[in-house]
Amino acid sequence: MSFKKLGLIEPLLVAIEELGYSEPTVIQRRAIPIVMQKKDIFATAQTGTGKTAAFSLPMIQRFRKNNAQNIKALILSPTRELAVQIEQDIKNYAKYLDIKTLLLVSGKDINTQRKNIRAGVDIIIATPGRMVEMIEQNIDLSHIEIFVLDEADRMLDMGFVKEIRKIHPVLPKNHQTLLFSATFSDKVRKLSKLILNKPDFIETSKKNSTVDTINQVAYLVDRDKKAQLCSYLIGSRNFPQVLVFTKTKQSADFLVEELKKDGLKVGVIHGDKTKANRLKTLTQFRERKIKVLVATDIASRGLDIEKLPYVINYELPSVSEDYVHRVGRTGRAGREGEAISLIDIYEKYDIKDIERVIGQKIPREVVEGFEPDPNIRRKDVDEVKLKSEHKKVEKRRPAKKVYKKTTSTKKRKTTKRDAK
Repeated sequence: MSFKKLGLIEPLLVAIEELGYSEPTVIQRRAIPIVMQKKDIFATAQTGTGKTAAFSLPMIQRFRKNNAQNIKALILSPTRELAVQIEQDIKNYAKYLDIKTLLLVSGKDINTQRKNIRAGVDIIIATPGRMVEMIEQNIDLSHIEIFVLDEADRMLDMGFVKEIRKIHPVLPKNHQTLLFSATFSDKVRKLSKLILNKPDFIETSKKNSTVDTINQVAYLVDRDKKAQLCSYLIGSRNFPQVLVFTKTKQSADFLVEELKKDGLKVGVIHGDKTKANRLKTLTQFRERKIKVLVATDIASRGLDIEKLPYVINYELPSVSEDYVHRVGRTGRAGREGEAISLIDIYEKYDIKDIERVIGQKIPREVVEGFEPDPNIRRKDVDEVKLKSEHKKVEKRRPAKKVYKKTTSTKKRKTTKRDAK
């Protein structure tokens, strides 16, 4: 099926073709007609399958004649980075149409944003926190027709459920709600019951699965050799562009310094970096001015690097479901990608939890020269073993002596009483 058969107008078709897309993805084929029918949607789809186009293309088509008289659509995003990416995608799709978008995120002057709203806007893309601030300043949302929650599971994980509960009641009763989530959880299901009205359910993949076009592999390595192996893989295999995930900010900073020692051009984004710095680093990475981007899970969503070929998990995530979002940065829009995990003796047990979540086995391999030391053992496992080997032996109590009554064989002496 082509985009034309989905009922999209010519200006959108031209813009899509110029972006290099020839056929719609599964989520786009199923969602676009439903959005056009003005029905609510509860959609779960793998990261990187084109969810943004699935809701934004029919949205642009519907509001192309609005002339920015009133705000017609509100899109909520969990992170600033993802919000920026969504706005850019919408601008690319609406290249030949008069659609005005506005980005509402923290870090920008709120008074300037209010002036931009008064100047006229069709579609607002916002983070939950900033949207609540705008509502408190009496922003007019009475003409909203479409309300989108993108990466709803991530929003809930980040604790934005209170903000969503404040935003939803302000919207008109008859608006259309589109809920998109990369993973499926009880929290998301509970939210869907609160904000959706007889939705069409779209599930384009198994629960929490990864894209089939991503080749996944795990390399066993000692913890103190991880940085060396990471640098070796990037250099020896000549990775043109790679995104590396760490669990903590400290690990990210340490890895960056180690990679720089080997002459690699590296950037880093995490919570201690300013938003301006993070955006600058992301821009440099997209433009390939830096080859390696090291990031914590703050960037596992919101990053849409076109044709990103490689993702490396320097450390496995604390939450198994986050693995899906990390590796989903590659293999996007049907392209091939590779996801590499470097696992030490502690993480080789954790990866089993990830395999249960994604429903598939990740092959383990060893890189020559980086073989794990067989003498290194997990301390906690050793402690458990020691405890099991030194269980207290229960002392057996001696059997109780059984005292039997002995009957005397001696004849009792007769008495005077007996003689009577």
